[in-house]
Amino acid sequence: MTGVSISHLHALYAATDDPWNFASSPYEQEKFRATRRALSRARYAAAFELGCGNGQLAHHLADAVAHYTGMDAVDTALKAARRTLPAGTFVKGYYPCDLPEDSFDLVVLSEILYFLDHATLRTLAADIAARWPVAEIICVTYLGPSGNALQGDEALSAFIPALQTHRFTQVARTGGYRIDRGLPRCDHIAQSPPESAPRR
Repeated sequence: MTGVSISHLHALYAATDDPWNFASSPYEQEKFRATRRALSRARYAAAFELGCGNGQLAHHLADAVAHYTGMDAVDTALKAARRTLPAGTFVKGYYPCDLPEDSFDLVVLSEILYFLDHATLRTLAADIAARWPVAEIICVTYLGPSGNALQGDEALSAFIPALQTHRFTQVARTGGYRIDRGLPRCDHIAQSPPESAPRR
């Protein structure tokens, strides 16, 4: 089983920079507001979103983070994201790839896990555990047919046990999606050094 190819991602954005109608869909906008409500804190020093798309979720999170970094594999998406959130930092990457070296206290994985495969999900969990072991993790999972090799719940069920530094709680669920929040386990916080300030 393999994840979604880079050619498939480019094809999604071939005709538009908003293939899922994030900007205009009431459903998508409410989901973004629900994601914002799922955060456990009012303010974060720095957030990282893997698979940021055209930046619509970033726009909803902007008031809660001092510094936002998004990564996506498609130039069209990144150009739209920079227009949506000019103050954000957006970098190109097709995961698995090198992730930013900055310190983040919030990591957002919104409808991205089921674009990966089992091996890459384990790699992502290991990367997060190594880089940001005390960050809050927000996973947004689509519950309908994904059209990919992995379905949403299946991908989430593979990812969560692999990230042993965090304990996850489902904080929202509708007929279309669920939101899970991962907070660092207490025993791991006690062993972890303080995070350094985010680098610009």
